[in-house]
Amino acid sequence: MCLQSLWDFVTAKEPLIKSPFFPVLFSFTAYMAFCLPYIALDFLSTGLPNLRKYKIQPQNYPTLGMMVPCIIQSAYHHVVLIFPVTFLHWYWRPMNLPVIAPELPEVLLEVGVCLLLFDFEYFLWHLLHHKVPWLYKTFHKVHHKHVSTFALTTQYSSVWELLSLGFFAAINPVLLGCHPLTEMTFFLVNIWLSVEDHSGYDLPWSTHRLVPFGLYGGAPHHDLHHLKFKSNYAPYFTHWDKLFGT
Repeated sequence: MCLQSLWDFVTAKEPLIKSPFFPVLFSFTAYMAFCLPYIALDFLSTGLPNLRKYKIQPQNYPTLGMMVPCIIQSAYHHVVLIFPVTFLHWYWRPMNLPVIAPELPEVLLEVGVCLLLFDFEYFLWHLLHHKVPWLYKTFHKVHHKHVSTFALTTQYSSVWELLSLGFFAAINPVLLGCHPLTEMTFFLVNIWLSVEDHSGYDLPWSTHRLVPFGLYGGAPHHDLHHLKFKSNYAPYFTHWDKLFGT
């Protein structure tokens, strides 16, 4: 019952949560909120050596002129693409908000399983779009415009890539029959990890430093993918790249 108070707070906003506008507002607000600390870090660390030492590619810093198109594209995609899709989902599958919150172990287990599933799905999608030249040039190349990543490049991608990854993220909680609170938690964790992957920083508290045995790649793992193009296709964990020799 440790999550009941949180869930009661969430369900008190039921009209907003059941609104067709909620998914797109939730997604874009969370994305920008997670990007903001790294945006601040990009501007501050250029003149502060104690911060600059955490930059993975310290010779490359994003400019405002590089950031603004990323923000504009993300906002455009959320309004023009994501909103119509989530509106149809809202129309065909209205959200049900149960009274009782899930147990904490259930949330942690299901979020972990959703992450592992998403990691596998994206690994296969990503590997395929690098190995097939037409797929890479047509759909994935835009995401590789920046060889030195920064937080706002997370969602700088083609329509097909954005919708594909959005589908993977949305379908896994449905397949597992997750509680809406678990679903929201997974979406937040997934957005945060994606932003961290593209942040361009190897910070002392980064996720890959908290997960033991090198099981999680994090920003250094994904930054190398953008730099070299031909390795590290899994977004989060390292086991698929090790198994496939990539």
